[in-house]
Amino acid sequence: MAEKTMSAEEVLKKYDSESDTMQYTGLMGKFVSALAITFSVFQLYTAIFGVLDAHLQRAIHLGFGLALAYLLYPTKKSWSRTKAHPLDVFLAILGAAAPAYIVYEYNALVLRSGLTLISADLIVGVLGILLVIEATRRVVGIPMVVVVLFFLAYAFLGPYMPGVLAHRGLTLDQLTGHLFYTTEGIFGIPLGVSSTFIFLFILFGAYLESTGLGKFFIDLANSIAGWASGGPAKVAVLSSGLMGTVSGSSVANVVGTGSLTIPMMKKLGYHKDFAGAVEAAASTGGQLMPPVMGAAAFLMAEFVGVPYIEIVKAAVIPAALYFAGVWLGVHFEAKRNNLQGLPKSELPKMGELIRERGHLALPLIVIVYLLVSGYTPMRAALVAIILSILCSALRASTRMKPLEVVQGLEKGAKNVLGVLVACASAGIIIGVVTKTGVGLKLASGLLDLSGGLVLPSMFFTMITAIILGMGVPTTANYVITSTIAAPALMQLGIPVLAAHMFVFYFGIIADVTPPVALAAYAGSGISGGNALKTGVNASKLAIAAFIIPYIFVLSPQLLMINATPSDLIVAVCTAVIGMVAISSALIGYLADNVRGAQRLILIAAGLLLINPGIVTDAVGVGIFALILARQLKRKK
Repeated sequence: MAEKTMSAEEVLKKYDSESDTMQYTGLMGKFVSALAITFSVFQLYTAIFGVLDAHLQRAIHLGFGLALAYLLYPTKKSWSRTKAHPLDVFLAILGAAAPAYIVYEYNALVLRSGLTLISADLIVGVLGILLVIEATRRVVGIPMVVVVLFFLAYAFLGPYMPGVLAHRGLTLDQLTGHLFYTTEGIFGIPLGVSSTFIFLFILFGAYLESTGLGKFFIDLANSIAGWASGGPAKVAVLSSGLMGTVSGSSVANVVGTGSLTIPMMKKLGYHKDFAGAVEAAASTGGQLMPPVMGAAAFLMAEFVGVPYIEIVKAAVIPAALYFAGVWLGVHFEAKRNNLQGLPKSELPKMGELIRERGHLALPLIVIVYLLVSGYTPMRAALVAIILSILCSALRASTRMKPLEVVQGLEKGAKNVLGVLVACASAGIIIGVVTKTGVGLKLASGLLDLSGGLVLPSMFFTMITAIILGMGVPTTANYVITSTIAAPALMQLGIPVLAAHMFVFYFGIIADVTPPVALAAYAGSGISGGNALKTGVNASKLAIAAFIIPYIFVLSPQLLMINATPSDLIVAVCTAVIGMVAISSALIGYLADNVRGAQRLILIAAGLLLINPGIVTDAVGVGIFALILARQLKRKK
């Protein structure tokens, strides 16, 4: 039986972690708001005047994050959402105190570095690790906690592990010192990036939402594609892609744009399971869309050791191909069912939109310019935050009031909690991996399992990333797979950036991969469709995301790696033809309805175009051209 249609607010409440937060009133509400605002002010202060020493910056960042997490996410969901429980208040105080111990004892800790922990160090360190794990349970979810506990158990049980997984084992003193008192555990690179780049970009996104940029993107997409065949579905693809430039949440993207586009698609004639799937597939791709990609993209820049603009450049063509793939699926479905667009008289005029609200997009243009010009991501985000407030003031209809500016600080601090806690818990995993050396062992095991062959290694890595993505957020998924699986791909000669982008893509696509597909579930909630069928349809539409990573690993030119113009043109053209072939086969329409045998042939042609080479490309293009010619002849 189909699910009951829910409003956008109800969907966000059901699927977004923010729905689990406390809704304080009175003095407690003011205190939490003040704490969140102070958190944002601290981050802005260090962005303007210079960050503190790494351990200090990250400790203060974590202290604010844990305090807010415990105050906003109750121990039990059944507890009151308006009154603070004494246990949560007590844990919030401990959450702030444990990192504060590092700040207070910083000089003494530096002098004791490498020595056996004193009793106070050990107690605070163990407490800090446990507080991070409990915050992870509340904010991120049980699956992430299970992964963290598995790695912690491995650290202690090394002597009892079989074969190559065996190691000498760690004592509580050794593990605590490594995880809490160095910058290789909880306070490692993930939390370091969260405490600098990620926070500012999330704050930037919060301000852009406040200016009404999302509604502008939807109206702009309507003016561009609303009249075309299957117009509302193409509007969903365009608007979600535009929203993806500033948003890192698939579910929030679905709710933000889907509340308008899904009813339009259903009214046009799209089946409710397909309408929800279109929005889910398009919104998931938002994390792949530069310039402001998901939080994992900032981690990638640090792990790979390149400027963030290099990640942006590498992501441009794959992201464009992804949305082209979703667009193709929507187009073929519209043609197959003869679905028309909306009358132009009902659509907004592009010229008027740009004149009235085009200034809202100026911060996005500026942030791209700054990144290309060599500014650091932190400095670029800081300028963009200021500019977003100033640009909103250019017209009375978009101007933010002083109270809204302050509320933006509060919203940004609250929005970062999911990423912050995920980064801290991912740091525990990284700390265990680096201390035990299990990363190289698992990479070697993956190579042995695949027989040292590239395609099987990529396949096993893909399965690992998708399975992890069903339970852990994109940021943590990327941290784990980049630590364990990406090194195996690099040992096979795959460029570092290509290997990291590969695991990044498949961690994101888990949001539309059944049986756990949060973006698809959110889409089905708005459409009133079946969640599983919506997920299956979303996977079909997002087939490009399953194919493109294989293409850019085998053809690194798509990532702008050692790419000549001719190589780039050939790689893009063959990739597009391959996606057209596979998308038409899955939907069942090319120039005309595609029959059973032709579907299999088109899939084969598309797969041939994945592997670069004159022979495979020629055969793939030839088969596709033959099928297309037969279709055109039959239709004529």
